[in-house]
Formats: sequence, C-alpha cells, structure tokens
Amino acid sequence: MSTHTMPSAALVFDTLFAFAQSAALKSALDLELFTAIDEGARTAPAIAKRCAASERGARILCDYLTTIGLLHKSDGTYQLSAESAAFLSKRSPAYLGTTARFLLLPELRRNFDDLTEAVRRGGVAPSASAVADENPIWVEFARSMMPMMVPAAHAIADLLGVSSAGPLKVLDIAAGHGVFGITIAQRSPRAEVVAVDWASVLTVAEENARSANVHDRYRKIAGDAFKVDFGTGYDVALVTNFLHHFDPPTCTGFLRTVHDAMKAGGRVVVLEFVPNPDRVSPPVPARFSLTMLADTPAGDAYTFDELRQQLEGAGFHDVSAHGLATPETVLIAQK
Repeated sequence: MSTHTMPSAALVFDTLFAFAQSAALKSALDLELFTAIDEGARTAPAIAKRCAASERGARILCDYLTTIGLLHKSDGTYQLSAESAAFLSKRSPAYLGTTARFLLLPELRRNFDDLTEAVRRGGVAPSASAVADENPIWVEFARSMMPMMVPAAHAIADLLGVSSAGPLKVLDIAAGHGVFGITIAQRSPRAEVVAVDWASVLTVAEENARSANVHDRYRKIAGDAFKVDFGTGYDVALVTNFLHHFDPPTCTGFLRTVHDAMKAGGRVVVLEFVPNPDRVSPPVPARFSLTMLADTPAGDAYTFDELRQQLEGAGFHDVSAHGLATPETVLIAQK
C-alpha cells in the first residue's frame, strides 16, 4: 500500500472562491462594519443593530472575515485585526475603504471574465483598454484612490527635499486626484504645479487643490498626455502609476517627451509596482502584471532594471530606487 498522502485541495478551493473575499470586504465596507466594531459593537447582535443588518447576516459575515484574517473572534465577540484597524475603520487616518469603489468597479472586474483570451492574445483589444480615450473610470479613480496615495505623496516630497527648495515648477502627468503635486505645493510655498489629465478628471484634482488651499498655484492642461504640449522649464516631473499601462518602447518615447520639457538638472519621479527580477516576489507588485494583462493591450509591472532602461533610453541618468511602506517603489532620475 502506498504511503504517499494526497496534498490538501484547500488552496485550489480558496482560489476558486477568491471572489467571495472581495465581496465580503466590500459588504463590510458598505455596512461600515469595521468602524462599528472599532466604536465598541463587538457581538453579532450589537454589530447588526449598529449596521442596520440582520443578526444572521452580521454573524455569518463576521465569521467569514475572521477566517480570512480581517477580524479576530473570541467567546462570541469580534475584534479588528491590526490591518483592519489601520486601513478599514473610518476612525483611522489611514482609512483605505474608498479604494474598493474603484478597484471593484464592474468595468474593471469584467476584464477578468475574458482573461483566457487576454492570455492568448497577450492583452486586451485597444477598445477595451483601461487607458482608452476619456475612459470614465478615471473619474472614479480620482475620487476613490487618493487615500491610498497620500503616504507615497509625502515620501516623494521628502525624497525631493521640497520643503527647503526654492521656486519649483512641477509637471504632474496623469494627475488624477492630484495628491502628488498638491502635496509638493503644500510643503513648498514657492512650488507651482501644472496638472495634466482628461478634463473630467482634472475637475476632481482642482477640487482637491482648492481644499488644500494651493489652487492659486495650480494650473491644468486637459487632454491626452501623449498629445498635449507640456511646455518647458520644469524642475520636477511626476510620472506616477502611468508607465505600467504601456509597452517599453512607448514608455521610453513618452519619457523622452518629458525629458524635453525639463530644465537641465531637473528630476523625474516615477512611482510604480516594481517586482523583483524573479517577477514572482513581492506578491503585490508581482501580481500586478496580471491586472495589466487583463486591462491593457501591452502594459506590465516593470522591474527596476527595465524602468532604468526606459529612463536612460529617454536621456535621464543617476536612476535611484526608494522602497515605500506601501507596495510601490519610487524611482528618481536626473536630466
């Protein structure tokens, strides 16, 4: 008789049911369940009352969230995990719950319904691309994703030393919510920001600039970042979460246009999900390539060496990488 034991199939079923994890997290955010627990509702009846839900529904959802590590349960009472307390309770300044509105958009999830064809083709058709002209998803992106980017925006301002810099002319490409340029303007009273994006998206960035009291130093250029005239004389160019949508030659050509818009000695800042050379670690940056396969005709998550080649091919030099507390990496290069 064989002594070989079969491995558990748990991983297979966990992966097949992974959609249930996103649905459970979205429901918990919709109901403000993590906030309710943070405010003292610790039992299923108390959580149900606070969240205007059924007791059965609250119990089953909380038990499920416990199985995936977002809650802890002891003697019928629930507590937040460290991650839930930091990122999923509205009482936390690092609350990320709004990101679910963008990341779980039906338009983005539907791209994965046809992933098999995307694997066969090597990407999606241009008409289905997330970066198709004037795609309305980017307005939701601008409204929902800013909290996720605040720590990176402050890290970039620190790395550039903007607080002690003199006058700065900053180009913020595909500005979205605008937090990267706005943060520099808040930290440097002599910084002026030019934000580039679709007109509908720039409306959100302008609202945020007004809220931050920097709107008098905030200009907009509406249109396709590949077609508009950036102007010249920039000290800093921000290329954040942009290059991953395109193939390397397109990225290099685009960065050459950015290079032309900058002063000698100016610095370009790239923010990206950067996997290790093995392309399977760390998990979040490594997995991001699949999102680009599903969402774009030719995008990818690029390694540091690949991004350095793109930057150097565009004429930049002295490329350095700086890890963040979030799963992304900042690259800075000089003209």
